[in-house]
Amino acid sequence: MPIRAFFEQHGEPAFRDLEERVIDELSAYRDEPLVLATGGGAVLREANRAHLKDRTTVVYLRSSPEELFRRLRHDTQRPLLQVADPLARLRDLHAQRHPLYEETAHFCVDTGRPSVSTLVGMIVSQLELAGKLPVPTSHNPQSGPR
Repeated sequence: MPIRAFFEQHGEPAFRDLEERVIDELSAYRDEPLVLATGGGAVLREANRAHLKDRTTVVYLRSSPEELFRRLRHDTQRPLLQVADPLARLRDLHAQRHPLYEETAHFCVDTGRPSVSTLVGMIVSQLELAGKLPVPTSHNPQSGPR
């Protein structure tokens, strides 16, 4: 069910309850690699912040409200932005959520306007430097594996 329809039928508190259960369940799988891309409001609940901080490696893709507005201004599926002044709403949400993401994140990456591949490279580099990913080794067929 689309998030907007879920919000309309069940409300935000029911969505946050479901989100908390899913984060708890998915973050408990320590043996299986996975990428969990949470929604912006996931950090609103203390239990979510604790599970994410303690069980995962959190990369906060930091953006300004203005940059988010540029990206989302035509998106009609985000229920919290269906207001008269979505930029003001984004500023309010950022003021509330940014400190929580800063508290929860192991790494912060400013998104700005780099390409997706550049952002991925930045994230991978930080994870490699922190020992969270194996550093790739060169392979020269004439000299054998390194």
